[in-house]
Amino acid sequence: MKPTQWKIHGEHLIDENRHIRLSTVDVELPDGVKFTQYVARMPRCAMTLVLNENREALLMYRHRFIIDKWVWELPGGYVDHAEDVAAAAAREVEEETGWRPRSMEHLVTYQPSIGSLDQPQEIYLARGADLTDTAPDVNEAEEIRWVPLDAAVAMIDSGEIIGAATVVGLYRALSLDA
Repeated sequence: MKPTQWKIHGEHLIDENRHIRLSTVDVELPDGVKFTQYVARMPRCAMTLVLNENREALLMYRHRFIIDKWVWELPGGYVDHAEDVAAAAAREVEEETGWRPRSMEHLVTYQPSIGSLDQPQEIYLARGADLTDTAPDVNEAEEIRWVPLDAAVAMIDSGEIIGAATVVGLYRALSLDA
């Protein structure tokens, strides 16, 4: 038996720019209940967990003004229109940290909040990186550090790492014994 899907009765644009499309959607549940849901659609993002030969992860310390906290994160950002996702992930690492990944392999794709946000996020694993002459973008991070993988996971427990992409990437790497 095929499950009954929710019915969509229309979507109304509220605002849109290159980073987000915000709308309301009129929905009807299988039992007939109707409601309006806010929906945010955002471009695909690509992040990279860079691990060196000592199993240390390349992390960035940055302030996130929306939650007003300093946190450690993986480098990453938006994928430009038709850009290859792996190339975008590698580009973001270099722009944000000054390190160029030696290899890129897909680690995991996920949606961070499928109830109201459509934003595919892809995490890549890079094994090794070379320091470049490119200075990291001063607007991206206060500090860049290689952190032992086990210590990075402990930083999740201490609240120093809270971003979904970083948490997912670190745990996924551990599950693969990367």
